[in-house]
Amino acid sequence: MTSVFDSRNEKCKSPFGAVPCGTEISFTLFPDPSVTACTMLLFREFAYVDEELPLSRQDNFYTGTLTAPSAPELIWYGFRLAYQDGSVAYLGRNGTGSRQEMQCWQQTVYSAESQTPQWFGRGISYQIFPDRFCRTAIPDPAGLVGNRTIHQRWDEPMEYLPDAQGEIRNCDFYGGSLAGIISKLDYLQGLSVTTLYLCPIFESASNHRYNTADYLRIDPMLGTEEDFRLLCREAERRGMRVMLDGVFNHTGSVSRYFNANGFYPELGAAQSTDSPFAAWYSFHPWPDNYDAWWGIKTLPAVNENHPSYRDFIISGENSVVRHWLRCGASGWRLDVADELPDDFIAQIRQVMTEERPDSYLLGEVWEDGSNKIAYSQRRRYLLGNETHGLMNYPFRNAALAWLTGGDAADFREVMESLREHYPPNAYYGAMNFLGTHDTPRILTLLGLSPDADTDTRDKRACYRLSDEEQQLGLSRLRLGAMLLYAFPGSPTIYYGDEAGMQGFEDPFNRGTFPWGHENDTLLDFYRTLGKLRKERLSLQCGSIDYLHAQGGGLVLQRQYDDEITLIAMNAGRDALTVTLPCEQQLVADALTGQQFLARGGLLRLTLPPVSGLLLI
Repeated sequence: MTSVFDSRNEKCKSPFGAVPCGTEISFTLFPDPSVTACTMLLFREFAYVDEELPLSRQDNFYTGTLTAPSAPELIWYGFRLAYQDGSVAYLGRNGTGSRQEMQCWQQTVYSAESQTPQWFGRGISYQIFPDRFCRTAIPDPAGLVGNRTIHQRWDEPMEYLPDAQGEIRNCDFYGGSLAGIISKLDYLQGLSVTTLYLCPIFESASNHRYNTADYLRIDPMLGTEEDFRLLCREAERRGMRVMLDGVFNHTGSVSRYFNANGFYPELGAAQSTDSPFAAWYSFHPWPDNYDAWWGIKTLPAVNENHPSYRDFIISGENSVVRHWLRCGASGWRLDVADELPDDFIAQIRQVMTEERPDSYLLGEVWEDGSNKIAYSQRRRYLLGNETHGLMNYPFRNAALAWLTGGDAADFREVMESLREHYPPNAYYGAMNFLGTHDTPRILTLLGLSPDADTDTRDKRACYRLSDEEQQLGLSRLRLGAMLLYAFPGSPTIYYGDEAGMQGFEDPFNRGTFPWGHENDTLLDFYRTLGKLRKERLSLQCGSIDYLHAQGGGLVLQRQYDDEITLIAMNAGRDALTVTLPCEQQLVADALTGQQFLARGGLLRLTLPPVSGLLLI
């Protein structure tokens, strides 16, 4: 008993992938002749409704049309097949079998009523960890919240060991500032950057600033509100926008709102149940036992459903979200979006649209965000009313696996699954990257030998790649950067990756930018990629096709109108020869200028190990 249905083939399902509400979707099944009836089985998850749609027989196939519901939905579907001998089988993604064995296909139905700003996905993003990017002066921590220490030298080793109480406080600062970022805007413009994504910049007791102390005040070590406004103006003058990190699931225990150590003059929730902020937190009982992010007591969790908290963060006339958009920000990235209620995210989106219609809302989600279940609840991030796009950790994980010896077919499968599940604007509006502040440095991961001695934090703190490891890592990184810049979504550089920075997990991935000691060859490579991405619409918003995806070989074609860009890559340790369809007689590698001649509509390429071509 065999049947044929490919959800990604428009002969079987049209249109491809996710659809807007109310769209008519045609399904066609090509079974063997012994099938006498075919019924489509559907489950609408949010409406919690089961349905059956009989398909009509025409010649050698069965076909039917489904009208997508008028409200956003996730539909799970498969097929029941009846055979001449009276038997029944169920067809799902894993083939035919029993009803219990059937793995359903996913049909995303989204609202297309609101528009997605195109500037983010088409452009290039640059993530900055503000304390470590650039400083213009050594700051004075006197009078600031937290027990801060200052590194006098920019290249001093960071602190990473627990204190006497066994806690890692992250209280050592290097003094990177908003003025420092402003001073490097021309450098960033040279990389063709269009979005500056800043890790938290609000007052905080820690160098990472994810434990917010005051949402309405720039950390004094970074500068002032006027410095932020100036940064936004100067960035805009260079064609760049600024995206802020919104940490709205928890605050710091040392904060104006919780005030565990009494630093702030107002009564905090930890000091009195009469505090205006007491209802923001959940105590069991007050004051020592309270909900905290992942149980970390320095990060007390807030109750996002409390009206006064929502008013403060989102809906009030001078809310946090509104205030910083008015100061010049063009977007928000939502930290730990899984921890935020759906209607909380939707309300942020609504207020952002009211305040600045072209602003962009990005969510931190580590998996396929179209079907994510968090805390036993199916999430609705991409159904049209919440985030515009998500951080694309699936891209990073699949790319890293391929670059380090995996099969390109696996990369294609993961990415085509996302393309099928995500609304097009979300797929083309994802934040793609090879590394972030939450992952080890990509050069370290790509170059590290399996037998490297890195089994303790002390060893990882000072480990640097050998010359041989670095050579392999740089070759793989250049290939990974090619893929990053060629792929739909915003290619995002984690600060310093373009300069060859190394490091393992937090905090070793958060070193200071090596100004004056960059890897110039790698840096020039990133500049070239940025220029190509900026110039070629096919790389920004063109269609994507996989011309080859097997073993170490991965060949992509991006096309916009008549403009075609081919990206041919070999991550394997052996040379690879591929033959590709090519309408042009002569093509050139945009990275080296080397030219290639196609004969008879075919282009034959031999790619050395760990190398690639970007053909135009």
